[in-house]
Amino acid sequence: MELTLTIMVAQGVLGAFDTLYFHEYVYRLPVHGPKVRGELQLHSFRDFVYGTLFLTLPFVKWQGLFALVLGLLILLEICITIWDFNIEVIERAHIGGVANEERGLHLIMAVVYGFFLAHLFPNLWNWVSLPTGFAPQEKQPPWIMIVCVFFGIGVLLSGIRDLAASSGIKAFQSDLFGRDASDDTNVT
Repeated sequence: MELTLTIMVAQGVLGAFDTLYFHEYVYRLPVHGPKVRGELQLHSFRDFVYGTLFLTLPFVKWQGLFALVLGLLILLEICITIWDFNIEVIERAHIGGVANEERGLHLIMAVVYGFFLAHLFPNLWNWVSLPTGFAPQEKQPPWIMIVCVFFGIGVLLSGIRDLAASSGIKAFQSDLFGRDASDDTNVT
């Protein structure tokens, strides 16, 4: 499981970069709020799935029917990501579209996620045959547990921000980097 979690941490690093650089710095998606509602809502739903992964997998095994629930959450995340790839092109048209660099990063993230799933699924397969419930995960290196908790909290906060911004709640539509809200130019 250590390798699986290490790959998940790598995915978290890429996702954090994508969120902070492209979503927050370049395109300032939360600032645009309801204009990019669909993309922000998809991000928030996906963030809740990732938060669940980061905050549980280092600590517990999802056994029995819970393993199936986890598998369904992962399938949901994949569907959300595919939907997001399509909707972001439409909703970002008025703010410069989707940069080729961001598309490249998304491709790399998809490959890394595939590696993660390839390492996670044998565990899920084993967990399905166990009694339903959560069981303690085998001991993981402290750095993995700390980083996963940090990423889990971070991605959940990002999801809350995106969901609130998509609903037009002004307090969540501020520029994370403190730039003037009237500046609609992107940095690229």
